[in-house]
Amino acid sequence: MFGYVRVSSRDQNEDRQMLAMAEIGIPPDHIYVDKISGRNFDRPAYKKLLTIIHEEDLLYIKSIDRLGRDYKEILEQWSMLTKVKEVDICVIDMPLLDTRNGKDLMGTFISDLVLQILSFVAENERQMIKQRQAEGIMAARARGVKFGRPEMPLPENFAEVYGRWASGQISGIKAAGELHMPPATFRYKVKKIGSASKTNMTL
Repeated sequence: MFGYVRVSSRDQNEDRQMLAMAEIGIPPDHIYVDKISGRNFDRPAYKKLLTIIHEEDLLYIKSIDRLGRDYKEILEQWSMLTKVKEVDICVIDMPLLDTRNGKDLMGTFISDLVLQILSFVAENERQMIKQRQAEGIMAARARGVKFGRPEMPLPENFAEVYGRWASGQISGIKAAGELHMPPATFRYKVKKIGSASKTNMTL
C-alpha cells in the first residue's frame, strides 16, 4: 500500500493530502511527496515510486489531478499504472475511481468513463482559474497596481559615481564595483536614467 502526494510549488502545503493518507493507515515511508512547479514537471518522488511499485500493489492519491498537470497526462499515467504495471489505484476524493471494484468489463468501462470525465473537468477548472487570474492581473494593472518586487533604492554615492563614469573618469565595471552592484544592474540603472531624462526633455 502506497500513497502519492503532489503540490505544485514549495509554498503550498501538503498537510491535507498527508492527513488523508494517515487516516487510511499508509506508513510514512510508503508515501512519496513531490513539490513541483507546473512549468517544471520533473517529479523525482513519483519516478522513484514507479521503480518500487509493482503488480497488485495499491496506490492512493487524494484527487486525480495529482497524477498529471493536464487531461492527457492524467490519462497516460492512469493507463500506465493500471494496464502496464497492473497496479490498483484508489482516488480518495472519488470512491468511484477505485480499480479494486468492478474488475469485470462493465466495471472497467464505467471506471474509465468516469476517469475521462473527471480528468476533463479538472483540466477545465485549471484553465478557468488561469483565465480568472489573468483577467484579475489585467484589471489590477489598469488600476495602476504594479507587480513584482520593488526596486532597491540607489546607493547614496550613486550620483557621484555616475558623474565620474559619465565624464569618462572610470569604467562601467569600476563604477559598478564601487556601488556594490553587478555591471548589468549598473547598465540598467544608467539606461533608465537616460530614458527618464529624454522623457523630461520631451515634456
